[in-house]
Amino acid sequence: MEITVKLIVIILATFLTGLSAGLCFTWSNAVTTGLANLDDLSYLRAFQQMNRTILNPTFFLVFFGPVFLGGLGAFLTRNAHPTTFWLVLTATLLYFFGVGLVTVFGNVPLNELVDKAELAETGVEAAASLRKKFENPWNTYHYVRTYISALSFLLLLVSLIWKS
Repeated sequence: MEITVKLIVIILATFLTGLSAGLCFTWSNAVTTGLANLDDLSYLRAFQQMNRTILNPTFFLVFFGPVFLGGLGAFLTRNAHPTTFWLVLTATLLYFFGVGLVTVFGNVPLNELVDKAELAETGVEAAASLRKKFENPWNTYHYVRTYISALSFLLLLVSLIWKS
């Protein structure tokens, strides 16, 4: 197999998509299920802190990288085998809509709701109410991200072995 810029771009897009899918899976499989066992105030405090600390350069690279590298990969494969092009393009569009936009319009507004809460001053009833507004919708959006990022990763893996 010849190493080309196109191949390197798709490998990097696949790698970052895999990291993102792994993050989503781990969050779904361990983090949210573990947090679900906490009382309301502890749950909100933990989520507030995790949402604040996850926003760092490494996260942004892993989260946004698949869109940019996948888009570039689709552009670079436009004249390659049509199946390869469509696999890369489909994976990128799925990731953009099912991970990127779901995050921006679903999870982030909920994260901001929790982030703005003055939890030190929050009573038991207010904490229960805030958790009720947050937890199930956030998890639903997150499951979408988990499944879509895994599917995008799989499509990119297939694109790497297609006709190789």
